[in-house]
Amino acid sequence: MKPVNFAYERPKQVADAVSLLADESVHSKVMAGGQSLGPMLNMRLVQPDVIVDITALAELKRVEKQKDHLVLGACVTHADIEDGRVPDATNGAMRGVAAGIAYRAVRNRGTIGGSLTNADPSADWVSALAALGAEAIVRGANGARTMAVESYVTGALETALEAGELLEAIRVPILSSSAQWGYYKVCRKTGEYAHAIGAVLLDRSRNVFRAVIGATERKPLVLSDARALFGGTYNLTDFDQNAADAMLQSLGMTDTLDRQIHTVALSRAVRQAAGS
Repeated sequence: MKPVNFAYERPKQVADAVSLLADESVHSKVMAGGQSLGPMLNMRLVQPDVIVDITALAELKRVEKQKDHLVLGACVTHADIEDGRVPDATNGAMRGVAAGIAYRAVRNRGTIGGSLTNADPSADWVSALAALGAEAIVRGANGARTMAVESYVTGALETALEAGELLEAIRVPILSSSAQWGYYKVCRKTGEYAHAIGAVLLDRSRNVFRAVIGATERKPLVLSDARALFGGTYNLTDFDQNAADAMLQSLGMTDTLDRQIHTVALSRAVRQAAGS
């Protein structure tokens, strides 16, 4: 099967891309690395009238280290992060996540913004960026707006993007040198999407303690204050797997094995963060 015919646009300015996306008379799709969109086009899961290729937009490839944040353009690739071509603001956390995404050929072309906007619950950046407390910067005809990643991803394959809007960049908080980070995913084989994801960040100097359970059938479960899973403490060794299981059950995850896989993923991320 091959894709249906579509028009192709490759704007050179963000304003032009936004204008193309705002045209409600046509069904448009954004293409960056094309690692998700390409197969979807081939299988005719999406049938756009026009493809808007954003890879010529320099603003979407910018990297800027600010006082408290690192700003990464939406078209920064996984390989850019893995290979250290962008500054490391997370003590190696993002490099580790990037290195574990699919295969090298995918990482060479796939982008952090594309992954986040595709909003597959099993994708690494959807959970990892939420655990890091990152924000999405969205650009539209009326200017830019910023929101937490967990607000940007509204559900499985769904985001808060409105008509004519484009994900411009991601703001990642700079972690302190003493921050503790753990990330673990369960896959049947290398390169496959995860069946369960656990992530935890403890950064005492910034009073941050976050945990995420991802790769569910919905958006990731994000705990901005994870102490409820640690007996009310900031101690990683106090992780209560039963509390995590009860929380998942209260959210409607009724399958016992599914809950166990997700709580084990989080517990292994916690052990990783604790250095054991």
